[in-house]
Amino acid sequence: MEKRKLIIYWAATALLSFGMLGSGISQLLHVKEMDDLIAHVGYPLYCMNIIGVWKILGVIAILIPGFLLLKEWAYAGFFFLMTGALLSHLYMGDGGDAIFGPLFQTLFIVLSWYFRPPHRRLSIK
Repeated sequence: MEKRKLIIYWAATALLSFGMLGSGISQLLHVKEMDDLIAHVGYPLYCMNIIGVWKILGVIAILIPGFLLLKEWAYAGFFFLMTGALLSHLYMGDGGDAIFGPLFQTLFIVLSWYFRPPHRRLSIK
């Protein structure tokens, strides 16, 4: 069972990291599709610079060993970011492709957080 949990953790964490890193880089580079997506939901384009940097830093925080409190903040930030993106698209009446990205990223965030090994968990005493 422990091996299964570890496989789920690393699979979800890899998918989460790949998605956040890829979208963070494309936000920093102002890729046209990303600009169009952000403008469509009504957010100013300068937000992409801020969110892109935080996504990349969040991926680093989740992947490197140690820094347990920072990992918790990164997971929380990713969760709020992706649920906010999902709700923004639903509010705009988007469906299909527009909601699949945030929906699946939210699933990967929850799975990665839930199945993380004990040495990657913050223990409150």
